[in-house]
Amino acid sequence: MITEFKKIQLIGAYLAKEYAPDLLRLLYLYKDISASEAASRLSLHIRTVQEFLEALHAVGIVQKEEVFEKKRPYFRYTLQQEKIVCEMDIAALADTKPGESDNELVIRERKNANVRFTTARNNLYFSSVSIWIGEGRERSEKKVSLTSAQGKFLFNLPFPDAKFATIEEIMQKAGIPEEHRSEIIDIADLLIEHGVIEAMKSVSG
Repeated sequence: MITEFKKIQLIGAYLAKEYAPDLLRLLYLYKDISASEAASRLSLHIRTVQEFLEALHAVGIVQKEEVFEKKRPYFRYTLQQEKIVCEMDIAALADTKPGESDNELVIRERKNANVRFTTARNNLYFSSVSIWIGEGRERSEKKVSLTSAQGKFLFNLPFPDAKFATIEEIMQKAGIPEEHRSEIIDIADLLIEHGVIEAMKSVSG
């Protein structure tokens, strides 16, 4: 079973190729096969076949063995698995660590931050945030559309001269359900990274 995300990404990219079923069929039918033999059999460029076979080898679907013919080495490939099974844990892709990004930090808006908040029509929360990155001619705008929960959270973010607050305190004040915590932490981490939010470890943490 393939569980590593990069390997799933790699095999997925090659299995999406139009010629993938034909190459897999040859690997199943032949005891072993070289890239040149498979390429000539399917009228494909040898480099195309080599890249495909090497991708399968990288994820452990085929085994390759170096052989010599007229003193010139080349590889022969043998199918190791008749079934390709992939399992991906999406939660493992998230960087958010409960108890670290939220519970140990207190935050507030940073003074003179290069940012603009756009208010929604009802003026009760923000709909987007624009961050200016860089200086001079290299300056660019990064505009992020906010979910309603993120908009309410940032609308209740303490001002630069106000007292720091925890993410939990701001969520409670904004009336944001606990189920939205992960997306709140995500936008807070982004704005901390770009200097829009000032953050420090809480005294109690």
